Amino acid sequence: MIQAQCHCGNIKLQLPKLTDTMTCCNCSICARYAALWGYYLQPEVEISVGEYGSRQYCRGDREILFHCCNQCGCVTHYSAIDVSPTSRVAVNYRMLEPQLIKELTIRYFDGADTFKAVEKVQFTGLL
Repeated sequence: MIQAQCHCGNIKLQLPKLTDTMTCCNCSICARYAALWGYYLQPEVEISVGEYGSRQYCRGDREILFHCCNQCGCVTHYSAIDVSPTSRVAVNYRMLEPQLIKELTIRYFDGADTFKAVEKVQFTGLL
């Protein structure tokens, strides 16, 4: 198991493994969060929230919730509003130790205009 967590450790996410790629999206919200997303099915991710709790932000089409730590403010993941075993959870790979993701390929997704993947590049640790 791999553990991701917010800066203060209040929100922890247990992942079965890393995905082969991580996604960098340029939509209006992802560009501001500077997240690198790894996608999982809902049952694959175990999420625990500590005493400080979390808050959610629902944007645009009202289909997903962005989850943030109430203590340190990190955006840890997003999930579907209507949760089911087939719904997706996107984990912000920036919550992992950098050495864990340094070999992964980044899939750039044009969420701002075309809503299509545009290219894949090797992660350098700086974005």
